[in-house]
Amino acid sequence: MDLNKFNIDAPRWDQSTFIGRLKHFFNITDPRTVLLSNGRLDEAKSLVEKCRAGTVPPGTTEEQLHYAKKLYDSAFHPDTGDRMNLIGRMSFQVPGGMAITGFMLQFYRTVPAVVFWQWVNQSFNALVNYTNRNAASPITPTQIGVAYLTATSTALATAVGLNLYTKKAPPLVARWVPFAAVAAANCVNIPMMRQQEVLNGITVMDENDNKLGCSRKAAVKGITQVVISRVAMAAPGMIILPIIMERLEKYPLMQRIKFLHAPMQVMMVGVFLIFMVPAACSLFPQRCSIAVSKLEPELRESIQERYGNTLEYVYFNKGL
Repeated sequence: MDLNKFNIDAPRWDQSTFIGRLKHFFNITDPRTVLLSNGRLDEAKSLVEKCRAGTVPPGTTEEQLHYAKKLYDSAFHPDTGDRMNLIGRMSFQVPGGMAITGFMLQFYRTVPAVVFWQWVNQSFNALVNYTNRNAASPITPTQIGVAYLTATSTALATAVGLNLYTKKAPPLVARWVPFAAVAAANCVNIPMMRQQEVLNGITVMDENDNKLGCSRKAAVKGITQVVISRVAMAAPGMIILPIIMERLEKYPLMQRIKFLHAPMQVMMVGVFLIFMVPAACSLFPQRCSIAVSKLEPELRESIQERYGNTLEYVYFNKGL
């Protein structure tokens, strides 16, 4: 095979199926990639760019190209090509998320602990949401600050309010408070951090990536899917793990090793996230589509003038 004609941007797996997307996201959310140096990541980017230009270095194998693309997708923004900050990458979701979620589930009994860990979690989420936004829609520092404060306040109000409300509820109900707070905050944090997309629209393209205009309705659809994915990412660990811990803590051995409860929860959350990060990202295609008939009237008319009725769907990057 002539690797100079190799289409490195063509998905390795079929992105129209859940299984194909799952394989793709298992690949690019691999937490081991966060251990690589910036120099190694830049080498991967250089090889990807050379392949795009049709100048693959002699001796390069197809597998090396696939691995370079894996590193590129894990560390560089799909819109800008810029290297993303390490903490905001989806490949950091497992190590970062397991630590924060584990401590949220362990330290849920007192208001100060709830406040601190919800603040840490929302700070982490804000950075992840900003890093994985659709970069074609810039956001100002003021808007970032407002989004961060709004989401953090929502999470704290939900967590503290439910924490006080569930004082007399069964212990298991109190253990589910962190998930309720995380779900509520995600419904605020993500739309607020990506508000420019809702206000000004998101770039939509035809199947050949020709830009057609900006659509607010496409932005709403993409952000809604991201919110659902993020809630789904957290749900199994934050719903099932409290049930497991509630039962385990009744055994005498567990009562004698209370100092190990937090590390145990961190590790168990990690097990959930290893599978749930790629699975949640795979729920919807990243290259999202929307019917032309559902676009804003002025954009729909513009497209119909250009394509007639031959173009039924337009496409856009929904972000992660």
